Amino acid sequence: MEKIRYRLVYNRKKKLNRQGTALVQVEASLNLRKVYFKTNLYLKPEHWDCNRAQVCNHPQSNELNAMLFEYIIKLQGIELEHWKRGIPITLSMLKESVCKNKEPNVTFINFAVTYIQSSDRRDTTKNNILTTITQLKEFRSGLSFKDITYSFLKDFEQYLREKGNGVNTIAKHMRQLRTLVNEAINQGYIHADAYPFRKYKIKQEKGKHEFLTPDELKKLENLNIEDKRLRHVLDAFLFCCYVGLRFSDFCQLTAENFIRVNGKRWLHLKSIKTGVEIRLPLYLLFEGKALFLLDKYDIACFSKIGSNSDVNKVLSDIAKLAGIKKHITFHTARHTCATLLVHQRVPITTVQKLLGHTSVKTTEIYSEVLSNTIVRDLIAVQRGKRNVKNFQGCMQIG
Repeated sequence: MEKIRYRLVYNRKKKLNRQGTALVQVEASLNLRKVYFKTNLYLKPEHWDCNRAQVCNHPQSNELNAMLFEYIIKLQGIELEHWKRGIPITLSMLKESVCKNKEPNVTFINFAVTYIQSSDRRDTTKNNILTTITQLKEFRSGLSFKDITYSFLKDFEQYLREKGNGVNTIAKHMRQLRTLVNEAINQGYIHADAYPFRKYKIKQEKGKHEFLTPDELKKLENLNIEDKRLRHVLDAFLFCCYVGLRFSDFCQLTAENFIRVNGKRWLHLKSIKTGVEIRLPLYLLFEGKALFLLDKYDIACFSKIGSNSDVNKVLSDIAKLAGIKKHITFHTARHTCATLLVHQRVPITTVQKLLGHTSVKTTEIYSEVLSNTIVRDLIAVQRGKRNVKNFQGCMQIG
């Protein structure tokens, strides 16, 4: 394992300040890379011996040289602490420890929490990954980097399964753990040769995308609710059933997102998740029902419905009031919109554009086929065959 090399450097920028002095720095080099640390010691050129890299001809030469030596000892001590904990040191880790006066991360959990909290990910993504970190902490407190092996991954998977998690929930946790492990490798905490996911395969089942049938949707539309909170959430949910928005996109809506084209109202926004621009002719979707809901609210208030988890709890109560036994989440509205559009014979490529998908394959996941759609299409085929026979009979008679 490579060790960091240290040396004192005077006036690295070859320029004196107004007082005629220049800074003494410690140069740390590793694998052809270098970083520099300030000692806060400024000297005149005649007080520095370049050959011996030390203070000379100064009234306090001995004291200053001792101070510089102690600073290098401090850096070496930080490096040694990392090695003791089995963490291969990098220059960025050394610099972070000095600049932030931080102790080296003792556990994988500490590293993971610090990394996620300081990342530029969306808050919802951070919370999801922090949930995985909580599961890790419950499974094995004091988890070190060297503990994360192939066997550990199998044991953690079994732990999640015994807690009653489904296959796809376990897969989500394992993917998020993989993200953390990859970052630990990038930062030098785990050696690339020890990558535990090399042979581990994340198992996943094709998810069942819950949607509402036309009859179930009508139950919600006809539901009489006086509670303002429940009414607000229900209207927001119904709005997204008619336009297919994600929760994150609905929550960003403002009056500026609604424009007029030839006198008709359209919804125009850029999806937070994909960055794709979405343009929806509201008057043509589901007989313009979304417009009726919009007219009931101020847009800024309408889009402020709280957190996704709180809204899903309210939707669960609403489903019970409507006599719907399905487990409904806000994302069910998006599935419902896609499924009913396909049921109405809207081409899949058009549904793709309405939902803002970059690939039609993604849209096909949402476009579940209703049983009465199958019956309708098969009847249409039978009628087509009869028409062909009748046509052929007429040709023979003629």
